[in-house]
This record gives sequence, structure tokens and C-alpha cells, in this order.
Amino acid sequence: MQLIHTIAELRAALGTPGGCAFVPTMGNLHDGHLGLVRQAAGHGLPVVASIFVNRLQFAPHEDFDRYPRTLQRDADLLRGAGCDIVFAPAEAELYPAPQAYKVQPDPALADILEGRFRPGFFTGVCTVVMKLFACVQPRVAVFGKKDWQQLMVVRRMVEQFALPIAIEAGETRREASGLAMSSRNAYLSGAQRAQATELVGALRALAARWREAPHDLAAAEAQALEALAARGWQPDYLTVRRRADLLPPAASDEALVVLGAARLGTTRLIDNVEI
Repeated sequence: MQLIHTIAELRAALGTPGGCAFVPTMGNLHDGHLGLVRQAAGHGLPVVASIFVNRLQFAPHEDFDRYPRTLQRDADLLRGAGCDIVFAPAEAELYPAPQAYKVQPDPALADILEGRFRPGFFTGVCTVVMKLFACVQPRVAVFGKKDWQQLMVVRRMVEQFALPIAIEAGETRREASGLAMSSRNAYLSGAQRAQATELVGALRALAARWREAPHDLAAAEAQALEALAARGWQPDYLTVRRRADLLPPAASDEALVVLGAARLGTTRLIDNVEI
């Protein structure tokens, strides 16, 4: 496996464009990331994983400076998962000048849910993903379902720009407790880690109530928020949406997803379950 830090070295190592499978990450890897790498390897193409903590998707009050940087550990894990190239550029390599040109996603998809509570987040995501796509030029890119809205935003961006890249979804990996694997789980104390499973429990309870009373969604969502807040959480949203476009569903709709984001102590967690 090669560990590469510059775009020039990356392009020299890859050779012909469009001949690899790609997994973008911000590092501090867990088995969820490694599952995406193993999925990418199933295409029989060279596998590239990027490690880059993208300043553009963090608001000033968020955790950019304290986000864990664990490059050597990550590289060892990626080697064991079948990765061929780790692209770990410095910030000055990917952004040698202030990034004045940015990708502005469709507000109808990007300014709701996560975008409502993290303004500008998906502009930062789309800009860095587009830049990484330009560097790597993959045939396939794999993104995790845990970040459901991000997966949809990236997929829509690829369609809109007619990029020759297949976007694949990787299943959410969970710990034995049911907690969705996340790099930010490292911020949780032992007691918080045990309590953190309440988020997916709240989503499953909301899904069950939707099945029983699909005509009373607003009340079900309000009850779910109140119940989670009563347990000491600070929820941003718990909601049922259509998988295809994240719009509120009609009672007859199928193929739904229940999404939630909430803060436990100082750690903000997101999760979702499909109906």
C-alpha cells in the first residue's frame, strides 16, 4: 500500500483516469469505514481511500481543531482492509489558495435537516468531494448510509454534473449495543456510550408509531423529540422522510427513512433507520 500526500504523486501512481474505486474519509477510522473499503475492493479495481479533515464543512464553533488525526493508525487499518493507496494531503495541498469557487447544492435537499442546523455544511462537503473526485478520478465511490442526507446530496451532485462515477451506498455498521459506528463516538464517556443507543431506539420507536398512525406524523415526531429530551439529550430533529427526496411522506408512501440528530453532552450524533 502506498501513502501519498500530493496530487502529482497520486496521479502518477494511478495512471489511467477512471480506473479505481474510492472511499473518502476524514480519518479516525472505525470498522464502518473499513467495510466501505472492503466493498470498494469487491469491484476488482485499485482502491483509494482519502484522509482529509475538511475545514470547509465545519462551522467556527464546531470541532475542526479537536477532530482526531490518527494517520498512522488509519493507514495500518486500511492496509489490512485491502486499500491500495491512501491519499492524505495537507490542507495547503488541497487548498493552496482560499477556495473561492465552491459547489452550491440544491437548497431543497441541502438546506433541510442537517443543512438547517449546520448552515453551509453541504456546500463544504460538495466542494471537497468534487475536488477529491478531480484528484482521484474514480470509476466508483462508496459512501456510508449513516450519513444518509450526505449520500443523497453527493449522488445528486454527480447526476447534475454528469460525472462518470457510480455512487454506491454502504450499510451502516453498528456496535453490538446497536450504536452506529462513528468517529465522534470517541468523544463519549463510558456512561454516555451506554446511553447513546437511545438515539437509534428513539428512531425505531418513531418508525413503529408511523406504521400505526401514519396520518399523525407531526404529533409522533413531537412526542419522539420530547421523549429523547427527557432523557437528557438535546435533539435537533427526529423525523420520517421519503428516501428518494427527503420530503415529508404521505400516508400511502413507502420506502421511507427515519432520521435523527441529537447532542449527548457535547457530542452530536446522527443516525437513521429505513422503513
